[in-house]
Amino acid sequence: MLIGIIANITKENVFDVVSSFTSKLRKEKINYILTKSIAEEKGKFKIKIDEDFLTEDEEVYEKSDIIISIGGDGTMLATAYKAHSFDKPVLGLNLGKLGFLVETDVSQMDSVISLLKKKKYTIEERMVLTGVCDIPRCDRLIAVNDLVVEKGGWPKMIELTAWVDDEYVTTFSADGLIVATPTGSTGYSLSTGGPIIAPTAKAITLSPISPHSLTVRPLVLSSEQVIKLRADSPHREVQVSCDGQRVFYFPPPFEITIKKSERPLKLIKTSLTTYFETLRNKLLWGVDVRINKLNSEEKD
Repeated sequence: MLIGIIANITKENVFDVVSSFTSKLRKEKINYILTKSIAEEKGKFKIKIDEDFLTEDEEVYEKSDIIISIGGDGTMLATAYKAHSFDKPVLGLNLGKLGFLVETDVSQMDSVISLLKKKKYTIEERMVLTGVCDIPRCDRLIAVNDLVVEKGGWPKMIELTAWVDDEYVTTFSADGLIVATPTGSTGYSLSTGGPIIAPTAKAITLSPISPHSLTVRPLVLSSEQVIKLRADSPHREVQVSCDGQRVFYFPPPFEITIKKSERPLKLIKTSLTTYFETLRNKLLWGVDVRINKLNSEEKD
């Protein structure tokens, strides 16, 4: 087994974590490789990284059997996007705030290595979206969380028309529209009032962003349905973003067709945490904030 390590070098203490993680892998006689970007920054920190294990970023994805993403949800999304193209499974090691995508925490490093060595994990397949614009020479868009059509730098609303399986749905004015996977339902879509969808559910959600009508509500579709959106605006361009990381600008009017990718994203799932446990911790389900407020007032 060869483990590829991707790390967010902007995170505090990331180099210490990488050093500790690789040291433990060597102790367990597990082979690994790292991206050269880690070496380019390591001179600022007093840690030791063996140059023999460094390689180009693309080669890490190509050669590795498993990809470890060290960072937060943003790092995980960027890693997942590239790992998806190489059909490689990914496991997140969290350095940031509690996230939905990152499976484990740095405090669980020893347990992670033990489970990987013993192969006591499962591969969970997550839906990925693809989008194709009718703009000439437009590359295929890929999104793990969501594909968002929005007004961009234009201060006013844009007009959006939606079709599902070539059947007209509606036309409305809004700041934009979020097309989300179940994985992305707890991201941008959730902040606009969209539903939480279990990560393995076969569904796609459409969540309008500040629509100019109270009757335009989020819509849940089958993952087998094909969505076509037409965007129009008086502005010179409309913004399309994938996972909030890859942003494109297209001249309106244009149409974009969105559907489920034939290739799913592979995520490594361990016994160290569960989806609903993450929901409880992240969304504070079951926590009565009134009690905490009363305790605080009593101390005062």
